[in-house]
Amino acid sequence: MKPALPLFPYQQRWLADTARFKIGMFARQTGKTFTTTLEIVLDCLKAEAEGKRARWVILSRGERQAREAMEEGVKRHLAALRIAVEALEIPWDAQTKALEVTLPGGSRITALPANPDTARGFSANVFLDEFAFHADSRKIWTALFPVISAGWKLRVVSTPNGKGNKFYELLTQSGIRDRVSGISQVSAGAARARTSDTRSPMPDPWQRHTVDIYQAVADGLPRNIEELKAGINDADAWAQEYELKWLDEASAWLSFDLIDGVEHDAAGLPMHSANGPCFVGVDIAARNDLFVIWVLEQVGDVLWTREIITRRRVSFAEQDALLDDVFNRYRVLRVCMDQTGMGEKPVEDAKRRHGTSRVEGVLFTGPNKLTLATLGREAFEDRTIRIPLGDAALRSDLHKLQKVTSPTGAPRFVAEADANGHADRAWACFLALNAAGNDKRHACTGFQSLPRHPVTDGFNDFGDISRRMF
Repeated sequence: MKPALPLFPYQQRWLADTARFKIGMFARQTGKTFTTTLEIVLDCLKAEAEGKRARWVILSRGERQAREAMEEGVKRHLAALRIAVEALEIPWDAQTKALEVTLPGGSRITALPANPDTARGFSANVFLDEFAFHADSRKIWTALFPVISAGWKLRVVSTPNGKGNKFYELLTQSGIRDRVSGISQVSAGAARARTSDTRSPMPDPWQRHTVDIYQAVADGLPRNIEELKAGINDADAWAQEYELKWLDEASAWLSFDLIDGVEHDAAGLPMHSANGPCFVGVDIAARNDLFVIWVLEQVGDVLWTREIITRRRVSFAEQDALLDDVFNRYRVLRVCMDQTGMGEKPVEDAKRRHGTSRVEGVLFTGPNKLTLATLGREAFEDRTIRIPLGDAALRSDLHKLQKVTSPTGAPRFVAEADANGHADRAWACFLALNAAGNDKRHACTGFQSLPRHPVTDGFNDFGDISRRMF
């Protein structure tokens, strides 16, 4: 069956490849999810035409991405292919829900946010969408593979996301055939040694496709490469997102694996504030750097990012107004502000407006930066913080911070400045975590509650809010 939608040659090659195990590394916005969901729809329609049933599960990095795969992929293809479906004399009464489509003959496509539990709970063909960005990618893989081992197909696509995830291993490490079968290299070798089987090793079952931005454009994708490269203005981001390079994680203070582990759909949205105790970090701008306010709200033992405010070339008066607005909208217990250099006056003014008990200035000395950065990484490692999901500028800013050793042996932190800032978001985050570390032990005592936020209407208590929202 030919697709009803025009496809570029690299998409046609992916679609025509019917291998059971197929993995693709594609540049951003080249249609990898679009093409794979088309393959899924065609597979289901083929099964329906033959009087059979197909079952597919799409595992995305979060609920928002799962919805997008269904709305912009599966349902869009079904609508475009309606004429083909009617030509096959299949009644057009497919039942659609937000995250599931059921065709008349019983074929079903379901999209889910990926985690080790959802990876265990079904028997179906599987599409791992943006797998390099899945939190716990190795645990998901361990839970998933036995489920699809009974003849089901597996599709894995993503852009790179550093070297600390299962997607990197699947594409780069040798001996993949043993891992695909769930057998370690050592175990596989021992098993062969115990037998007299002299047959040749099983061929690698994986079919790999790689499409960087240059290949996609050569195949007809309408993109202006030079304009994109100039626009992103970040060498590492360009190398990873468009040229498909594996960035070295060794020197990054926060690896992409750590960043992936704390991302969440509900983070970064002020509407989810539950009038809980909040802690704020402020990184003061210096000319071309970013002015950043990072707001964390305590929910149980987790600090949820409620808002990240960024401005460039903003006046001190505007900075003051933005911070005052945060105090007005959130129940702020403590703020830590960068007091270095030009930060002296903004900190002094904030203390006068909001009180010295709630505003603390932090000088960015070497020892203080090490303390802040260590506190920050511990929060990412322990997953006691939640940050917005899929924010490319934020991810780049967090990842660019590097710890290096000076000629004297003293540690220091560096980050290359680019259009996204100078790791300003990272330092604002660490300052907010420092505010929480200094003061969250007092979060439930000694503070008069502000008027209830509208989002809390209908909830009985703070615990009820956290249970129902998260």
